[in-house]
Amino acid sequence: MDANVIPQVIEYLSKKGYSKTESMLRQESANQDVDGRPINTKAEETGGAKYGKAFGLMRSWVEESLDIYKPDLRRLLWPVFVYSFLTLASDFSPKDSSHFFESFKSGFEKEHEDDLRALRPISLPEHVLNSDVAKIYRGNKYRITLSQVAFLNLVQFLESKEKDGGAVIVGVIQSHLQVITIDRVADDQNSLARLLKRARASEEHPAEDEGIPGHNPGSANVDRSAGSTVLTRLKLGHMPLESDLMSDVRAELEEEDAKNPPVSGQDSLIQHFEQRIKREESEDAPTRSELQLPPSIARDVAMEVQKVKEDRDRFKIEGRTGGVGPGVSVTMFTFHNTYDSINCLDFSEDNMLVAAGMSECYIRVWSLDGKALPTMAQPGSTEQPPSASRRLIGHSGPVYAVSFSPSVASSNPLAPSTNSKHLLSCSADKSIRLWSLETWTCLVVYKGHDHSVWDVKWGPFGLYFLTGSLDRTCRLWRTDHIEDLRMFVGHDKDVDTVCFHPNSAYVFTGSSDRIVRMWAVANGYPVRMFTGHTGNITSLACSPSGKILASADDAGTIILWDLGPGKLKKRMRGHGKGGIWSLSWSVESTVLVSGGADGTVRIWDIAIGNDASGQGRVIGEGGAGQKIDGNAAQMHAVAGAGTKKKGKDVVVTSDQISAFPTKKSPVYKVRFTRQNLVVAGGAFLT
Repeated sequence: MDANVIPQVIEYLSKKGYSKTESMLRQESANQDVDGRPINTKAEETGGAKYGKAFGLMRSWVEESLDIYKPDLRRLLWPVFVYSFLTLASDFSPKDSSHFFESFKSGFEKEHEDDLRALRPISLPEHVLNSDVAKIYRGNKYRITLSQVAFLNLVQFLESKEKDGGAVIVGVIQSHLQVITIDRVADDQNSLARLLKRARASEEHPAEDEGIPGHNPGSANVDRSAGSTVLTRLKLGHMPLESDLMSDVRAELEEEDAKNPPVSGQDSLIQHFEQRIKREESEDAPTRSELQLPPSIARDVAMEVQKVKEDRDRFKIEGRTGGVGPGVSVTMFTFHNTYDSINCLDFSEDNMLVAAGMSECYIRVWSLDGKALPTMAQPGSTEQPPSASRRLIGHSGPVYAVSFSPSVASSNPLAPSTNSKHLLSCSADKSIRLWSLETWTCLVVYKGHDHSVWDVKWGPFGLYFLTGSLDRTCRLWRTDHIEDLRMFVGHDKDVDTVCFHPNSAYVFTGSSDRIVRMWAVANGYPVRMFTGHTGNITSLACSPSGKILASADDAGTIILWDLGPGKLKKRMRGHGKGGIWSLSWSVESTVLVSGGADGTVRIWDIAIGNDASGQGRVIGEGGAGQKIDGNAAQMHAVAGAGTKKKGKDVVVTSDQISAFPTKKSPVYKVRFTRQNLVVAGGAFLT
């Protein structure tokens, strides 16, 4: 409107009695809003540009804040960045949203690489509506925990800079974030001393309750109004034996002790069995009726007897003494001339067989001792002659996982066979197949998933099995049912890895959404949720004690979770990026072994904590064929001799006991035997 006309309009409105309209026009002509605040007239202060100015202001202030609060405040930058960017795209500001994204993305590329890749193409409202990642963020509030002092300082700063962009940031926080404030109390885990100690260590890792969906640590309840949710009580004890089975096992052990008396200083088999039963009876455990397990048979008796023998005679892994870890040895099986066609490996628990799933849609099984595989073929049949390997053909897509049925080594030829009788496999053809290792044929094809099936695992008792799929579900199956019994739904992305609890009452799922969930088998309800990984979950393993879960990601980090309270126990680092593909526990649940894409097998001490600094030691990628010991001097020597600065540095925490690098073989599978020996397998890359 022409400035000369405004006074005339105001006079007209005054004569006609339109006082409210007159007041608004006077304020607008004076560049003020209805509250008397000046209206921005500069282009850079209006429209989409205000988000860039506001975010830059906040980031500069965070970087200049005190070191004690900087790690907390830096974690605010990511959600504010995401929600500001999505708001710009939703408001039809494609140029502003693209400029905002390119200007500030560099600070998040290390931790949020996958999310940035998914957000980059977004520039319009329809992109926001069609993006899975955008829908997850827009449909949830981002939960984050800050100390009260840090949050108070932030609010005071934003209020003081309200006209310079502070009001924009406050609006984003109020609309899209759930900020939980905590007090720093003396001798508490959030005390000033502990915060100073953890400041640098925690800077690169999200807290347990941070992110989408926000939740109370450990709790599977994501209701933001739930407050301090009481965690579901878990039954983590070992499944008790049936009374008849226990009586039969005792009789067999007494007979075995009579034939082969223990040596001097060694417990008899029956004594060892009674001690183990006594320990297990003191734990809260599920009953067999809850899981609908079938009655025991003679094979179960033979398996329990052999387990007692192996447990008594195993190599005992003691804790660290004087900083030197237990001497764990690894037997590595390397597969040559595979031309990168092996997708997965599994070793049978009786240490007799190894199976490989191929990208050419078949499975190959080898005998570990090189002897001909047993067969039930009749003389004169057209079946292939006995050999040390077999091909199982039936899938119409690449095979992504294989799993042998539970077994133990057979020591008594007169007792029922305790070797593996079946093999499970899953594939890109959306199916799971059950194979007989006696007739070498497919017995059953299980169908139900809508997309590729990434993982399959047998339950501890051999009746149930578990699968995870690209369709974002995990399913529980029973071998004598053609359809799934349970469907576990809750992950926002595909379920990449699954595993059972040792008592079979719970299952665990790991996903590309970087969340680990724990589910009850009896009712299918979620009972725990663990967040804190910065990469996609690639492997899970529950300790034989049933109290600790180990999870690994493709960023090279292993996290231990205490299942009872649902808390993070500690992080362990040492692997390079690319994926930790296999985890396994020692019998005592004190040592963990891992293997992955970086071509190393690593041994970890569970009992000790991380370095005081939380940073670990920085070494190279490791020299081919050399053992890297946990000792600092040896570690430094190997790193200096073997790398020549070819690769990126790797941070190794003090939990690592030792590492065994291969020459050029990614490690697909590692497994502790019941006698605490480690077997590992990988394919040599040509």
